[in-house]
Amino acid sequence: MRATVCELPHLPALLDRAWAALCAHTRAERSTLVLLPEFAFVEPVWETLPPDPARWDAAVALSDAWQARLHELGADWVVGARPVTVGGRRLNEGFAWSRLGGYTPLRRKFHLPDEPGGWEAHWFERGDAAFPRFDAGALAFGLNICSELWALDTYGDYAALGGVQAILSPRATAAATTAKWLAVGTVAAARTGAYSLSSNRVDTAAGTYGGAGWVISPDGVLLARTSPAQPFCTVDLDLQAPAAAQATYPRYVFSSTSPRP
Repeated sequence: MRATVCELPHLPALLDRAWAALCAHTRAERSTLVLLPEFAFVEPVWETLPPDPARWDAAVALSDAWQARLHELGADWVVGARPVTVGGRRLNEGFAWSRLGGYTPLRRKFHLPDEPGGWEAHWFERGDAAFPRFDAGALAFGLNICSELWALDTYGDYAALGGVQAILSPRATAAATTAKWLAVGTVAAARTGAYSLSSNRVDTAAGTYGGAGWVISPDGVLLARTSPAQPFCTVDLDLQAPAAAQATYPRYVFSSTSPRP
């Protein structure tokens, strides 16, 4: 499976050019799956208080409009996270879009920061506490949305589920904290024996969001990382590699079938 990670700006003047370039890349690379950043196409409403219903509704409407353009990527599958309103509840919803099936909700973000610049718990409600397995064609994956990469207990759960080949993580993280995020992305791969993929927002003007999308192998090796010079990276995922990795250290130590002394 050919998977693409990216870094994208949200400002319309920059996003239009970046989107055109991303579509050209994914079509030229024949990407099977594209992972988008968290709230890829809309302003980071969570940066300020109080929550403004009009701004939220505008973000939902803009996400709807961009959802109708996902086919432009030419990929079979697109995964990301976007704002939705369900039953009057504002939620951060992970989704999968497919060429054949269209839009499918996955799970809603549960672990929400609440601090200056990241007032997510004020802007949207907690979603789903469960972290199940999802499928995108031949790929079985878990979805940890941004801060949920730090939900380390989920990695043991994925291993127990069996068959999870990748952890996909749409992000909106700061440039100053990139090293920490890359470290936890590496832990996600090394603990589960699955690929770790992430795409991030980027803000070249204010420098708030730091880009640095990544693909990390099931053994914790950095295979690709986006940058201003290379904002999109496509990697061939060997879908047999996770099963082999999951039988090796340190994964087997935590397996219910591991040998006992």
